[in-house]
Amino acid sequence: MTDRHTKILEILAKRQRAKVTTLAEILDVSQVTVRKDLDHLEGRGFIRRIHGYASLDGTDNVGKSMAYNYAIKRRIAKAAAESVEEGETVMIESGSCCAFLVEELALAQKDVTIITNSIFIANFVRHKPPIKIILLGGYYVPESQVLVGPMTVKNGEIFFSDKFFIGADGFMPQFGFTGKDHMRTQTVMDLADRAKEVIVLTESEKFQRQSALGLVRLDRVAGVYTDDGIPAEAEAALLENKIALYKVPAHDE
Repeated sequence: MTDRHTKILEILAKRQRAKVTTLAEILDVSQVTVRKDLDHLEGRGFIRRIHGYASLDGTDNVGKSMAYNYAIKRRIAKAAAESVEEGETVMIESGSCCAFLVEELALAQKDVTIITNSIFIANFVRHKPPIKIILLGGYYVPESQVLVGPMTVKNGEIFFSDKFFIGADGFMPQFGFTGKDHMRTQTVMDLADRAKEVIVLTESEKFQRQSALGLVRLDRVAGVYTDDGIPAEAEAALLENKIALYKVPAHDE
C-alpha cells in the first residue's frame, strides 16, 4: 500500500463515495493513475468501483471496516506483530486490526503457526509469503466471514496458543472489552481459556463506545495495542489492572 492508497481510503471513509475525476484532482495525479490505484484497492476488497465512482458501499463488512482508520490500524498491527516470537503458536480472531496483523506476520516471514476462525483472514493473505494457518470450523457468518459457535470452540480445544489476539467493538472501564454479536463474544471467551495471553488490538475510538455484550474481562487481558488517542479514563483502567499498554501515533509524525 502506498501513501496515495491510504489517502484514497481516508477520502472515502469521510465521503463514502467519490468520482475518479475528483480523486485525481485532490491527489494531483492523472485519472489513469487513480484508476490503477482503485484497481489495487478493489482487488484487496477495500472498495467497490461503479460508473466512474469509487465507493465503500457494496464491499463486505470486514473490507469496509479495514478502510476506516486504515493508517492507524496498520500501525497497531505492525507494533503487535513485533511482539510475536519465532516458533510461537498464536490464535488470531476476526476483525480488521487482526487481518492486518496476519499480513504483517506473513510479510515478516516469521516461523509462526496461526490459528484463526476467520475465513476472511485466511483468504486475505493467500498471495503473501507462505505462512502456516490452521482454520477452525464452525457456524459461518457471511457478513464477517467468521466461524463461531460450539463447533469452533470444540475445534479450538486441541490447541494451546502463546498469544490470542482479538479485536473489540467497545469498552467498559468497570468490566473490560465488549462486543456486538452474542455468538462471537461467547466463542472468544471460550477460546481465551486455551491461550497463555489475551491481547486486544483496537483503535482508540472504540474506547468511547459500549456494546451490549461482554467480550473479555480486564483481568483476563495481558496487553492492549491501540493509538495515543485513548481516553484518559480508559488508559487508567488498563494500567490499574496491570495491563501492558502499547500506543502508536494516531497521526503521521
